Amino acid sequence: MEFHPLTPDRWPDLERLFGERGACGGCWCMWARLPAAEFKAGVGARNKRAFRRVVGSGDPPGILAYVNGEPAGWCAVAPRAVYRRLEASRNLQPVDERPVWSVTCFFIARPHRRRGLSVRLLKEAVRFAAAHGARIVEGYPTDSKARQADAFVWTGVMACFTQAGFMEVARRARTRPIVRRAVRAGAGAGAPRGSARRG
Repeated sequence: MEFHPLTPDRWPDLERLFGERGACGGCWCMWARLPAAEFKAGVGARNKRAFRRVVGSGDPPGILAYVNGEPAGWCAVAPRAVYRRLEASRNLQPVDERPVWSVTCFFIARPHRRRGLSVRLLKEAVRFAAAHGARIVEGYPTDSKARQADAFVWTGVMACFTQAGFMEVARRARTRPIVRRAVRAGAGAGAPRGSARRG
């Protein structure tokens, strides 16, 4: 198992992982980055082009997981400020004024689901954020006892974040907590940009 930041040269691997549906319904991991109307209008090819521009900007927007050399999972992580949709959400308004990095999305290839890959990806996302200066990493998991289809828990589940050392700091909706993990910025927390970690 290996983990790599999503750099432009790894775009074909993300395409292979996301498939024709762009991970889920043509989202191409743009849901949190765009206002609702703009996201809906771009579902499919336009969102794909937009996310490719994000990847090409030079700041990796998340972490790819590989199993036996094949892309198997994805976790989006970036400074909260880039996720415009969060600012419009009543339930996900900032807890305080401290700067945070946000984990907003997971996508795991079907053969690798329910095998702990989300937890591993989340831990690598935390390492990556810390290596790039983050002091707090935040997530917005689903917390429900009812069994849900994978498509409805793309922000992660509470158990995943708990296993990765996150703690609940706010809850404005019954099933949508805000969780955080404090990290030491740059303190040997992860591999340098563009390099790999093996697990």
